[in-house]
This record gives sequence, structure tokens and C-alpha cells, in this order.
Amino acid sequence: MKAFLFLLSIVWFCVFCIPNTHGQSLRRPSTSLAQEPGTIPIETLLTKAVFLKIVQDTPIYVSSKLERAIGSMAPGTVVRLIAFSDQAYRVRGKARHGEVSAWIPTAAAVTPDPQLVPNLKKLHERQIKVEEMIAARQVALGMTGEEVQSSLGQPTRKSSKLNASGKEEKLEYVIYERVPQYQTSMDAFGRPFQTVTYLKMETGNLTVTLKDNVVESVEETKGHPLGSGGVKIVPAPMIFRF
Repeated sequence: MKAFLFLLSIVWFCVFCIPNTHGQSLRRPSTSLAQEPGTIPIETLLTKAVFLKIVQDTPIYVSSKLERAIGSMAPGTVVRLIAFSDQAYRVRGKARHGEVSAWIPTAAAVTPDPQLVPNLKKLHERQIKVEEMIAARQVALGMTGEEVQSSLGQPTRKSSKLNASGKEEKLEYVIYERVPQYQTSMDAFGRPFQTVTYLKMETGNLTVTLKDNVVESVEETKGHPLGSGGVKIVPAPMIFRF
């Protein structure tokens, strides 16, 4: 019995007292600068890295308001763009005192494309609209095939054809709704109680046509899956070449 209790205490110590270093190694390193209101992070917009070049000796700051300098960067330094606001870039790179993640004035660096920031703002606005459509389980002209499936799921039927003008796909969806069914019963004491079950009922059919993976048309073939507002439009996805 004593041996069993001793073994149990060892197991308890290993489980609860020894740090889980394996789990910690899987976590992404936290940044010292939290995302600020009014700024736009790059990682949520682009999968590829964007690099800027510092063109003048510039202080680096702890926030996008550029109020408290924590060091400086030399001209010619190449940094990675992490986020931006109307007046500042958040960058990651080598300052004079070491590697940092900090804010710099927009005038202190050049971008690989003069229209980079305006286009990123447009992309951010598009992202917000698409996320709203997905949350409402709706589809709009200008969405990509991946965005349609994030909103509506896998199509019931899918077909595609390839011709000289590009690739065309049709995604057909059967739209269902969960309709509540209520039933009143009696418990063992003769008291009434109500139960509800949900039936999956077909309410409409929808055909989405994509041209080169962008929604070109949406057709309600049965019912009104799009609601009373009709077909909505979001800007087509943007392609950045740099």
C-alpha cells in the first residue's frame, strides 16, 4: 500500500508540477506591441512578406502615434512591414541597438509599389465585407470559390469547363433550414412540459457560376436563398505583383 501511494505521488508531481515545455514550444512568440485600434495588420491580408527600405535616419516608436522613441534605424536598412496606419508603418527589422518590432513614419521608408498602401486599404475593406457575407451564410458577386465554400460549405453538385476564355465552374447548392417542431408531453406527475426537435427542410436551390475562380453570377433556382436584398457585390480579389 505504501509503495502504491509513493508511486501515485510521483505521477502527481510529474503531471502537475513539471512545466509543459513541449506545449510552450508550439506557441507563436508573443509580440511586445499589441495591435492598435485604427491600424491594419498585414498578416491578415497577404500571405507573402512585404519589405520596405529605410531611406533616411529615422527614430522608431512604441506606437503608431509616434510619441515615444525607443531607438533609431539607419538609411538602407531593409525591414518587413507588419502593420500600417495613415501616418506610420509598423516594421520588424534591425535597429541600431538590435532586432525590434516598432513604428516608423511613412516618409522614412519606400514601398515596393507606390500604390501598395492604398491597395492594402481597399483589400482590408473587401475583407470586412466578405467576412460579413460569410457570417450571414450569403454569397456575393466578386467572391472567390474558397470564400463561397467558407460561407455555404461544400456544393451539392459541381461542374467545370475550360475554354479559350478561361475556366468556368458551376456550384449548385441545396439550401436547408432547421425548422423547430414543438411537442407537449406529461411528466410522471402529470405536469405538462414541452420538447423541441429540429427538422432539416429544403428551402431553396442556388447556382453559383465562377469565372477563373471569381463569382460571375448567382441564380436562385428554387425559393429565395439570397433573401429580399437580392445579389450583393464585393470588389474582386486583388493581385499584388512585387
